[in-house]
Amino acid sequence: MQMMGFENAPSVMFAGVDLPLFFFGPKHGAGAGFLNDEIGLFSHKKFYVQYAFHQKLWGGRISGGLRAGFLSETFDGTKADLEESSDPAIPTSSVTGSGFDLDFGVRYTHKAWFAGFSMMHCTSPTVELGDEKVNELSIVPVFYLTGGYNIRLKSPFYTIHTNAMVRTDGVAWRGDVTARLAYNGNKYHLYGGASYSPLNSVTFLVGCDFHGVNIGYSYELYTAGIGAANGSHELVLSYQTDLDLFKKGKNKHKSVRIL
Repeated sequence: MQMMGFENAPSVMFAGVDLPLFFFGPKHGAGAGFLNDEIGLFSHKKFYVQYAFHQKLWGGRISGGLRAGFLSETFDGTKADLEESSDPAIPTSSVTGSGFDLDFGVRYTHKAWFAGFSMMHCTSPTVELGDEKVNELSIVPVFYLTGGYNIRLKSPFYTIHTNAMVRTDGVAWRGDVTARLAYNGNKYHLYGGASYSPLNSVTFLVGCDFHGVNIGYSYELYTAGIGAANGSHELVLSYQTDLDLFKKGKNKHKSVRIL
């Protein structure tokens, strides 16, 4: 939930799953997901599948990934407040179009530091809206550059995770610097931190990991003058478990009714 208090404020929902491909070894992984992004009169949906590969290199590990997706773009013209309703450039009904999208990324990790580069919308898809196809929505590529370093403290239970990210589409850009203090106990993990984006916002985040369930919350406070009460909320819920279908002694039950 973004920019609370504003009518037709942006909202984003994401759901996904990923797992290693046991048939090809632990170096390979695959996943699938769904993204729903709504802002104003526009609705952006994306269904995708992805593949990742990991390989040891120069004492560290290099990872690469590729994601192919199906885009669905919608513009709801029934909610548009138009002074001139005969303008053909703005539909007066709800129009939808679709297209193919492709993303990729690469990351190198070495002990306490990492660096990565990724690109979204590599195919620069153009989506034609409506049956008459008189309206087009061009989606430009977006580039991401990331890096980070983990600072280990005297206590083995605490670590400070730092990272930075720069994002640009060739016209505008945004940078973020984040620091998180993490506690890694025997039964659970806790973290809290803050992120700063120059000229944009300050974000505060907390979370915990207990028995494979991760719950996180963050609040982005905008510094551009719209007010602290109109920030963005983000809630993350995920589950992770060990899955080895080929290890002996695993998944044995006395009755087929107990699976």
